Amino acid sequence: MNSIATKTVRDLAVEVPGATRVFENLGIDYCCGGQRSLADACAAVGISLDDVEESLETDNSWQFDLPNFLVGSLAELIEHIVEKHHVFTRTEMERLNALIEKVCGVHGQNHPELGRIRSLFQALSAELEPHMMKEERVLFPFIIGMEDAVHTKRPIQVPPFGTVANPVRMMMVEHDGAGELLRQMREASSDYAVPADACISYQTLYQALDAFEKDLHQHIHLENNILFPRAVELEAGVSPSSN
Repeated sequence: MNSIATKTVRDLAVEVPGATRVFENLGIDYCCGGQRSLADACAAVGISLDDVEESLETDNSWQFDLPNFLVGSLAELIEHIVEKHHVFTRTEMERLNALIEKVCGVHGQNHPELGRIRSLFQALSAELEPHMMKEERVLFPFIIGMEDAVHTKRPIQVPPFGTVANPVRMMMVEHDGAGELLRQMREASSDYAVPADACISYQTLYQALDAFEKDLHQHIHLENNILFPRAVELEAGVSPSSN
């Protein structure tokens, strides 16, 4: 892979099959921090660039990866994001908020970090629910309609937000906020290391929070690195209607 060190993490996540799995395993931020070069991203987490290159070249799990959303329709990608990631996020937020309360009630006195994790997850939940609602009710329908306009060779209505780049920019800022809360939760839990006195519920909580983080990383990657750039590019080729 020539000049791989200077490529952005985002470009590699989009172009290289299995890259997101490699980045997840190595702790490289490919969703919110995807604009950094691979070399800078490796330096930030203290891992060897050579080791990452080798992992990208030898990872064979790509054959079980997601469909190539670079070539499918935006409507199909949006359906995947909503049905797989939005549904999962909402379901898990409800389950995990209840589970955190339970674990805090039993172990909170001996493990004060649980209170910190509870506060962070509550803040994350409070941000994600209206965020997903704005996407589902405003941004996603507009993108689907815009794509349909291109296919039917007709102009689109001028959106109330001026250009699709405006809500995209807002969603990406909110993604950054969610990513920071995830980082703080992982730090507070010492990378979700289960303590020796943890009960089954405690173990389940940390396993579920780790899985929640991984799913949200993939969720944000699909939006930041594929859906949003494609939508902005598509809009540039569509003639708006003032009617």
